[in-house]
Amino acid sequence: MDLGRHASRRFFNWFYWSINVGAMLSLLVVAFIQQNISFLLGYCIITGCVGLAFFIFLFATPSFIIKPPTGSQVSSMLKLALQNCCPRLWHRRSSRDPPSAQLLPDQRFPQPGPSRQEDIANFQVLVKILPIMVTLVPYWMVYFQMQSTYVLQGLHLQIPNIFPNCPTNKSEDLRVQSGVYKDHLLDPLLLRCKLLPSALQKMALGMFFGFTSVIVAEYINHNQTVSQQIGRDTYYAAPLSIWWQTPQYMLIGISEIFASIAGLEFAYSEAPRSMQGAMMGIFFCLSGVGSLLGSSLVGLLSLPGGWLYSPEDNGNINKYRMDLYFFLLAGIQAAAALLFIIITGRYEKAAKGPAPQSCPRRDSG
Repeated sequence: MDLGRHASRRFFNWFYWSINVGAMLSLLVVAFIQQNISFLLGYCIITGCVGLAFFIFLFATPSFIIKPPTGSQVSSMLKLALQNCCPRLWHRRSSRDPPSAQLLPDQRFPQPGPSRQEDIANFQVLVKILPIMVTLVPYWMVYFQMQSTYVLQGLHLQIPNIFPNCPTNKSEDLRVQSGVYKDHLLDPLLLRCKLLPSALQKMALGMFFGFTSVIVAEYINHNQTVSQQIGRDTYYAAPLSIWWQTPQYMLIGISEIFASIAGLEFAYSEAPRSMQGAMMGIFFCLSGVGSLLGSSLVGLLSLPGGWLYSPEDNGNINKYRMDLYFFLLAGIQAAAALLFIIITGRYEKAAKGPAPQSCPRRDSG
């Protein structure tokens, strides 16, 4: 059952709204309980919420739309990729395998599902979509700074006594409220005026806001620190309030509204019907790849001679060149955004051209 792009856009808006409501409650309630009452009580609340979600999922099972299995589309795509990328290796393997092993999974077993012609057409679509999704990896490197270097930066600023009022919570508040306003006010208004940007345009906007977020973080890191003697130890911190981090958290929150929601919507709506679930999985996998590459970059810059090398105190970022690190991330994001614009331009140009001749799809639902 396909309800169209408008329904898909609204679904993913509310999907991310639900995620950010949970994150906001965790930051405002659970973290406050853990720091002021008991860590055990905080973890018990989290465990109870996970158990409640599990039982709600089980009780709602009868209302789910369940499609019968139609074979492995992933293995079919992998075989087609091997045929196109490594033809010599494929022919060498085919000569050793029996004829039945050379068939795609859907050809071996007579079950309803895409034919070989449809598999080839789906593979051609995936080849066009995957480069666009890969260009989001640098954005994820920038996005996950919110949970890592932004927090370390905030530890060396003046933190107010009122715990809930911090930039991280403001970022969550913004994403929760913006998701509702965007779905009920902004999107319908732009749709009536025929100014609603496409998913690709929203992703480009998200990259821009992510770029500006690390630029703001780099600017804050330029401020001089002051020393404070506590006992025998000397500590360094910037004479700035943590509220100076609010713009960078707000910008990264806005970037998620555009890049992440629109990226997931694009992965679902543009993928072949039989590969929609797999493409959503690839989307989240690439976010993990971005986080891994970000950690690898930090590890590389932490080697002797690197900008983040500090053998005396690894936790003291005031001895790091964090400004250069943020500037490098901004450069990587800018280059990725330029590549994204080039690739999406070709993708949209090809989409407006004549459709390739292929066998009509059969809905497996």
